[in-house]
Amino acid sequence: MDEPVAPRGLQVTDAEAAHVRRRYRSERRFRLLGAGAIVMALTMLALLVTSIVSTGWSAFYQHSLKLEVYFDPAVIDPDGKRDPDTLRSANYTSLARAALKAEFPEVEGRRDIRALNGLLSNGVDIQLLKMVQADPEIIGQRLPVELIASDDVDSFLKGFIDRDEQESNRRVKDNEIAWLDALEAKDAVVAKFDALFWTSGDSREPELAGFWGAMVGSFLTLLVTLGLSFPIGILAAVYLEEFAPRNKFTDIIEVNINNLAAVPSIVFGLLGLAVFLNFFGLPRSAPLVGGMVLALMTLPTIIIASRAALKAVPPSIREAALGIGASKLQVVTHHVLPLAMPGVLTGTIIGMAQALGETAPLLMIGMVAFIVDVPGGITDPATVMPVQIYLWADSPERAFVARTSAGIMALLGFLVLMNALAVLLRKRFERRW
Repeated sequence: MDEPVAPRGLQVTDAEAAHVRRRYRSERRFRLLGAGAIVMALTMLALLVTSIVSTGWSAFYQHSLKLEVYFDPAVIDPDGKRDPDTLRSANYTSLARAALKAEFPEVEGRRDIRALNGLLSNGVDIQLLKMVQADPEIIGQRLPVELIASDDVDSFLKGFIDRDEQESNRRVKDNEIAWLDALEAKDAVVAKFDALFWTSGDSREPELAGFWGAMVGSFLTLLVTLGLSFPIGILAAVYLEEFAPRNKFTDIIEVNINNLAAVPSIVFGLLGLAVFLNFFGLPRSAPLVGGMVLALMTLPTIIIASRAALKAVPPSIREAALGIGASKLQVVTHHVLPLAMPGVLTGTIIGMAQALGETAPLLMIGMVAFIVDVPGGITDPATVMPVQIYLWADSPERAFVARTSAGIMALLGFLVLMNALAVLLRKRFERRW
């Protein structure tokens, strides 16, 4: 910035000029500090995103072993009646292991055979069962099948286990590496998009664990939360701002609402445990209870934001409506509330985003349970995305590290979609005056 120049005809003393120069220097420092703060924030955000993506992207693909599987009728359907119960109870694991043994007939001894079988996931039986249930005509045929590899094999093939490391420190031993190299030489090792991550529920096996159950649980929980907190929050805000008399009683209500917005979230979980579960006997670990607890937590945020949006509507709007004969209710419902709706939606989406990332209150009502099945309704046992991420982060298996980061990426994507929807709704309801 240039040195200060006095207007023509105006005399400036040296002290005044020095004072102005100090002001200019202070302004330059302030701008530099502001720019530095923005650069630092963007750098930290970039580091965070880079760390999550670099760790979690590998969870989106999975290695499989392509083997010739003989769907032996003597194992699957000895009676030949195609009875669903018989097909369901067959020993499909033996079929997968037989296919793998056929690739390495020289492997003998219980220890080596056990290590060979360890190349395959424990979920290959379910994989083969689904194939037979989808098409029973494959019984008696020999077909190439891409069987899911175990988590250790998948981690090794993804480069997370160093083959040059001492064998005693590796989860994958030398003989297993030799077998994998032989399969790779035959193009029998396949890397494909991991559809299980997006279509299945949780599992003890990392290669079978999916995030879809948690996503559905979060959606159902937020649906209950929105259905309860949105109408109640708007009605409470409209009443307090437009209809409630100004007295000590309403002052106490306003103070308590503001205080509830600062209450730790785990307190709401304790409330849900004591009231919804122990007193009313509602089902544990259900989106219904989780949504009710989160609705209590988000109500203060929605009420405060909605009141601020109602206050921002110019008084002239109310006076004009009253001047043409509208009732107080008509003024609020036809004019004030529609104009305040963008601000109301902003407060709602802030509350819902807060609810989406909450873990502590849901742990108190049992949503930390191990849930394999995808919930089909608000009363079914379920978990939510933050709790699922917490469970995976606490698991000792190396493969769950990538699953954890991938879950965080899915959670952030869910949040971005919510914010995008909020922006669209704001544009839809926005009005100028």
